[in-house]
Amino acid sequence: MTENLLLAFGLTLFAGLATGIGSLLAFFTSHTNTKFLSVTLGFSAGVMIYVSMVEIFVKAKVALVDSLGVVPGNWLTVGGFFGGMLLIASIDKFIPKQSNPHELKTVEDMNQPGTNDGKKPDLLKMGTFTALAIGIHNFPEGIATFTSALQDPALGIAIAVAIAIHNIPEGIAVSVPVYFATGDKKKAFKLSFLSGLSEPIGALVAYLFLMPFLNDIMFGIIFAAVAGIMVFISLDELLPAAKRYDETHLSIYGLIAGMAVMALSLLLFI
Repeated sequence: MTENLLLAFGLTLFAGLATGIGSLLAFFTSHTNTKFLSVTLGFSAGVMIYVSMVEIFVKAKVALVDSLGVVPGNWLTVGGFFGGMLLIASIDKFIPKQSNPHELKTVEDMNQPGTNDGKKPDLLKMGTFTALAIGIHNFPEGIATFTSALQDPALGIAIAVAIAIHNIPEGIAVSVPVYFATGDKKKAFKLSFLSGLSEPIGALVAYLFLMPFLNDIMFGIIFAAVAGIMVFISLDELLPAAKRYDETHLSIYGLIAGMAVMALSLLLFI
């Protein structure tokens, strides 16, 4: 149990701090690699959708049906699934559009003519609010990664990798406006890096407040909600962003590759 706890916390920390990778990519490149973004965002969506519908939802259903019976178990599974979607949709609704991590930014977006001319306070405010928005948005993802890794380490690893991939462009969205507002790469990196800490904080909250109640029913509900959250993120964030940078269906190829890799990894752990 102790080993699983350490792994769960470690995976959540890894996933959250991937925002720092986005900062580094932004600082060491003058142009956004749109092909790379399109494929990786599609890949992340493929992983999330496949693992949610094929593995997590099924695990939730089995746990709840075994504990509560066929009819109540199925109803609670579906309720948890759409409840997770409602939770993440509600979070998005209360985040201003300009600070929403779903509104991904590229290096070029922040380096347009006039961007650095008299608009520095606005850029700094935008970067700060984006960091706060990402922190709020990633909090339930931290709970999802932690509880999944606790129940099934192999599943937790897959979820952590998928979330880490989609956190990279979120790191860019924080660091680039802060850098162009202040000219300070260290400050931009630090703010982007810190925005990812909400995921391990979510794991800590799950550990402190959910652990005493973690039985088969609670795991089933959480897993169903996690499936809903991840499907929503994929459909609302990852795929639209991937299509924005798409060239010759690269995002779809990435999506299929993500599903294939996830399917293969699950088969290897049977």
